[in-house]
Amino acid sequence: MAGAVDQLVKPGRGRGLLDVYGDRFLLKLLVRKEIKIRYRGSVLGLMWSYVKPLMQFMIYFIALGIFLNLERGTPNYAIYLFSGIVLVNFFTESLSNATRSIVDNRDLIRKIYLPRELFPVATVWVSAAHFLPQLLVLIAACLVVGWTPSIVQILAAVLIFVMVAILATGLGLMFGAVNVYFRDSENIVDMIVMVVTWASPVLYVWTMVQQVMGPWFWVYQLNPMTTAVEVFHWAFWEPTLKANQLVGDTMPPDLLSFWLPVSLIMSVAILFLGQLMFRRLSVHFAQEL
Repeated sequence: MAGAVDQLVKPGRGRGLLDVYGDRFLLKLLVRKEIKIRYRGSVLGLMWSYVKPLMQFMIYFIALGIFLNLERGTPNYAIYLFSGIVLVNFFTESLSNATRSIVDNRDLIRKIYLPRELFPVATVWVSAAHFLPQLLVLIAACLVVGWTPSIVQILAAVLIFVMVAILATGLGLMFGAVNVYFRDSENIVDMIVMVVTWASPVLYVWTMVQQVMGPWFWVYQLNPMTTAVEVFHWAFWEPTLKANQLVGDTMPPDLLSFWLPVSLIMSVAILFLGQLMFRRLSVHFAQEL
């Protein structure tokens, strides 16, 4: 009897993200549910994962690459542009949906207790499912122009994907919890999403920023998504330049030796902070919802 009492846990308290790993089966069910709901009544279904980014790419490529003539100054600009778009889309979709995940699942949260972290994490997994077909399109396009990456570049791309997932999960936990109490969080995240698209070297090259900011360029580099996009360019765009004997400024100084470790540490710190805030605020989710 004493042993059973010792195992009792205070209601509403758990081990946070460790419980998500323990309830992997529930996570799979939530991911399937989110995908089915998102494409319910849709003719194209998951094909929208291809259509939307391709349309976004075409708009940016025509407006910036052709009309503003960035294509002429950036070799293989189409690869450069699309490799940044797919990564930023993964981050922005993950963060936006994670922020709304608790409120959107209010009915389920009111009825039963299960690890609340499951909902933001599930949205990141759904975004990863959308990221995969976009990545396949990117790889196919790179192969057409002679993409020959090194093992280090491939591993760097995988590491960046994991880092962006960690960053999106941490921010998603943070804003998802706050959104239960203050719906303004959704609008704040919408602004963050807009800023990230332009504050990362997706549509332009990093040398343009360096010319303007000069010695303050390091402030721009503090954004983890800036580093993430630059490493993705190095992994996908830079090998196509070598294959075609083209020359380009592919990497900012100290990208792999300094800025990548800094971004990894920042992403993990944000995940820790997001989990801490989420656990503190999740106690009263059911009442607030």
